[in-house]
Order: sequence, then C-alpha cells, then structure tokens
Amino acid sequence: MTKMVVVFHSGYGHTQRMAQFVAEGAKASLVEINDEGLVTPEGWAELDQSDGIIFGSPTYMGVVSWQFKRFADSSSKQWYSRAWQDKVAAGFTISANLSGDKLSTLQYMMTLAMQHGMLWVGQSSHCDGGVNRLGSYSGVMAQVGSTQSASEISLGDLETAKAYGLRVAELTQRLHAKT
Repeated sequence: MTKMVVVFHSGYGHTQRMAQFVAEGAKASLVEINDEGLVTPEGWAELDQSDGIIFGSPTYMGVVSWQFKRFADSSSKQWYSRAWQDKVAAGFTISANLSGDKLSTLQYMMTLAMQHGMLWVGQSSHCDGGVNRLGSYSGVMAQVGSTQSASEISLGDLETAKAYGLRVAELTQRLHAKT
C-alpha cells in the first residue's frame, strides 16, 4: 500500500474543498499549509514518509500564494537531502477567473517537483460532461467566482479533482509494484 499526501494552502476555503476531493480520490491524508506558510513537524514527517505528494494552492496574481511559496522554500532541507527524490508529484489550483493564469501556478508546482527529482503526473481526463471543463492536462484547474463560496465550485471541477487524485494514486501504486 502506498502513502499519498495532499499538501495545500487555502486562503478562503476553495482550495481546501478541492484538496478534500483530490484526497478522497487518492485516499490521501491532508497536510495544511497555515496562513503563515508553515507546516507542522508532523506534516513534514508525513510528506517525507509518503510515496506521492499532491500540491495545492490558489492562484493569486498568476502564481501560487505566498504561503505556498514559503512552504516550497522551506522544503530546501528535503531538496538538499534528496528526501523527495523519485516520489510521485502532482498539483491542482483554483482561481476566480476562467484563465486566471492558473497554468503558471501548475508550472511552478511542476518546477518545484522537478527540483526535488520527483515524477510529475499529468491528467488524462478529456473535456467530457463537465469533467476537466477547463481543459488542463498539467494538473487540475478549477474556477469559481470571487464572490462565490467554496460550496459553489462546480461539480465537474470537483469530480475532476477526485479523478485526478485516483489517477495519481494508481500510478504511484503501479510504480511501487515494479520496484
């Protein structure tokens, strides 16, 4: 059995809701990056002991939140020791606008994963019936209006998140079965 972790920052609850659906699909634990950009020592231990890490952040001003960036910068100890090398990695984001430059956020997460020597998993879902409605293959992109609550995220975006979590977990399991 592989261990999956979803690590995320959520400013207003939208990313947290997405994280819950990703985690449900991946059967993963959740590690929250708090409002100061910090993760508990127990959270760091979970990340280090995991087989796969799925990153989540809102897209603010075309990239991850500063709290997520602080977490990423704090992972330099893991980078130096290669603690996350060969782990599976993936990512998701949500913003208020249809574009919102969410691709920049996913590319940032992908670069972070590559710096750590991780293996990035893209999405396989075609745009179909509301699933992957924004057409992202680098990871999950979701959208909800700036005045809308987390409960108003489209069901299609949430189903995309769950399916992506499942895909990442299945690929992680397959990779570990071969070693």
